[in-house]
Order: sequence, then C-alpha cells, then structure tokens
Amino acid sequence: MADTPLAQALRSLLGPDRVLDDPAAREAYSRDATPLFKGLPEVIVTPHSTAEVSEVVNFARKSKTPIIARGAGSNLCAATVPLQGGIVLSMMQMKKILEVNRNELLAVVQPGVSTQQLDEAVAKEGLMYVPDPGSKTVSTIGGNVATSAGGLRGLKYGTTKNYILGVEAVLGTGEIIRTGGRLVKDVAGYDITRLLIGSEGTLAIFTEITTVLSPRPKASKYGVAYFNNLADASVAVDSVVASGILPATLEFLDNTCIKAVEDFAHLGLDNDAGALLLFGDDGSAESVSKAVTEMADISSSARGVRAVTLAPDVAAAEALLYARRCSLPALARLGSMSILEDISVPRPQMSKAADAIERIGEKYSLLIGTFGHAGDGNLHPTIVINKDDADEVARAEKSLADIFNLALDLGGTITGEHGVGSAKLPYLRQKLGDVSLALHRNIKSVFDPDGILNPGRVGS
Repeated sequence: MADTPLAQALRSLLGPDRVLDDPAAREAYSRDATPLFKGLPEVIVTPHSTAEVSEVVNFARKSKTPIIARGAGSNLCAATVPLQGGIVLSMMQMKKILEVNRNELLAVVQPGVSTQQLDEAVAKEGLMYVPDPGSKTVSTIGGNVATSAGGLRGLKYGTTKNYILGVEAVLGTGEIIRTGGRLVKDVAGYDITRLLIGSEGTLAIFTEITTVLSPRPKASKYGVAYFNNLADASVAVDSVVASGILPATLEFLDNTCIKAVEDFAHLGLDNDAGALLLFGDDGSAESVSKAVTEMADISSSARGVRAVTLAPDVAAAEALLYARRCSLPALARLGSMSILEDISVPRPQMSKAADAIERIGEKYSLLIGTFGHAGDGNLHPTIVINKDDADEVARAEKSLADIFNLALDLGGTITGEHGVGSAKLPYLRQKLGDVSLALHRNIKSVFDPDGILNPGRVGS
C-alpha cells in the first residue's frame, strides 16, 4: 500500500475496502486490451453504488483529478488506459441484473454485468440480448454502451446503440441523471441517451442501463463458402444482400486468417482458399432453412467459388462460429504482439480495401491478417509483430496510418465498432472536420466542465 495523499483522501471518503493503490493493482490497471498504450493510475476505486460513483466524481472535480471509468478492459482502442494518471474507477463491483421483464421485453442492469451473463440470464425467459461483440464472454454492458460495441449480428439486428432504452449516469459535475426509460417511443427533448452511447466515458459514467430484449430465435443454421480471393467472396456477398436476404451472420476471413485458425483449432478449413465466407441466419425453422439454402446456392454459382458446405448439426455450426471468433487468438500466436484494428468502408469497397491492406503489409514487410463483417463492410486488419523489435513496431505504426487513410479515401471511417479512444485520436480531425470537432468539445464542456472524465480523448 503506497498510501498517497490521494489514496488517503479517497479512503476517508469511501472506506479502505473501496480503494487500491498497491503497485500490483496499479500495474494491472495501466493497460486495457490495446497494445502499445500504457498509463499508470495513481489509485483504483471500486464503487458499489451510484451514490459512491457520484462521491468520487465530486471529489475528482474539486481536486481536478482525472477519472477513467473502466469495465473489463477488453476494449481495443485504448479507451480506458489512464494516460494522465489519476483515478481508475472500476465498475466491476456493480454487476447486478436488477430486472428481466418478459412482458416489456427489457432488462435493467448495472454496468459491470457481462454481455454473456445478461444473455444467459434472459435466455431462461426465452429472450435474447442481441449485441454480441467478439469479447462477449468478458466485455461488460457498461463498456459496450460506452463504445457502442458491434459484433457478428450487426447487419441484421444492428449494434449496441439499437438496444439501449435509457441509462442512469453520473456527469462530470457529480450530478446524477436519468435519460430515456422503459419506453420504445419517447421523443420528449433531445435524445441524450444516444449522445451518451459511444461517448467512451468522456461525458458521463453509466451506473444503470435499461436494455431492449428480443424473443430468442427458435432455429439457426450456418454454412461456409471458400473462394479463390476476397474479391470473389465480395461479389457473392453483394449478390446475397441484393437477393433480399438479410442474414444474421455474414463474416469473412482472408487466407492468412484461415491458415492461422486451422493451425490453432484444427477445424478442417481449406488452407488453400483465398477467402472464407461464413453465412447463417436465425428465426423460424422454415425461414432459416430457406435463407441459408438460398445463400448456399448463390455462393455455389458465384465467381471463383471453391466449395460450399452447410453445417449438418449444432456442433458443426458452433465450430464454424468458433472459426470466426478465434481469429484474433489464432493470429496472436504468430508473434509476441498483435494489433487488432477496425475500419469500415462501403460494402462494395470491401475487397478493394482488403487488397490494399495486403499491399500495405508488403510495403512495410509486416504480417497482416484481415477478417471481419462482410455484410456491413467492417474490416479488422490485425498486425502481428515482435514487440521487442523497435523497428518493426515503428513500421506497424506507419502501416496503421496508411490503413486509416485508406478507409477515409474509400468513403469509410476510422472505426466501425471499437471506438476512438487513444489509438485513433490522431486521425479524428481528418474524419470529423474542424467544425464538428469543435462541436464535440463544446458538448463535452457542458457535461464535464472541468474536463476530468477520461481526459485526452474525444472532445478534449
């Protein structure tokens, strides 16, 4: 226990069991899931209630101390790295599911509840929490809302922002507000809820969240198609969407990812394919069978197709989904550091973007595997490097600049679902423009007049 003046003051305020400042804890909270970024907090506080969050924020405001709200730390944009030190406010002790209401199709949860925990709880009522980020086993609802997380179901169902009815939150002033509520229709005043979603802890700290639930699909089915290259797979994707099918899953892996996943998981994937397209749907048994069969037929007749296979049972379907979900850990085994990024481009530009990313890898002599959400043009280029090779790290950073500029040149964005955080902040002005960026800063000054909430990010 270092027992700094800041830690002493917070212990006096909340009690000793809410405050950590030993070297091991400070080191553990110095990073999130984003490599290349680190910042040592002075103290970690673990509130158990909205009132305690408000007390800490009031203290931070009076003492002009930075405060960074954090869930599981699984974000991939360095949104919760305390680059300016200060207080890390860990929300992991606020982890209660307060209500599951089948009649109203909603749940009320605290921010530390994990995505999977909520979905498993509502499944007992025949319901589903739809958003499914890749880190759903650990990612928290509070973190998902803070970054407006996406996931594999985005094309058909939308992302986190489509499933939040209202929040309770603490402003940078320490004041507690409630936005939205339990109503599907409510247009009284500005939509503050939507403004807070994706604000990455820079405007307010979530303490309670009301989510939308959906009836759980009665059936699901998946298939996989292999193509000579991603351009051919993209043509098949365009044909699927043009046919009127809106699949629950439409994902891709490039050849680098296919080889890494097969070496990691031994699923029997075609290592010689230039691209893998994972497709699937959920709903009634009849509609699912029709949609998946149609997608298989479209893929089978597409240019450059090598093979199309439908999963015969649930186990085989789970294996296909696992192939997509394990792309990152599979790639991570190839080096001592993996940098997973996300860009989005208009869907017709997806193959062009993937080809350009491959050329960027060649330009900087880097291994880059690309996977992502084919249905909505969201790509995840993943750079695998030796973290102890300073030259390789520098080349990786240069390649990222090229990748973000590529996305903007193709009419896309620097982040589709991971968030801006610190990782993409240098490119934000180019994306937003001066007027919009100034508006962001003005909005932050209203919610957080002293600039204590997650400083150095969006709006700072």
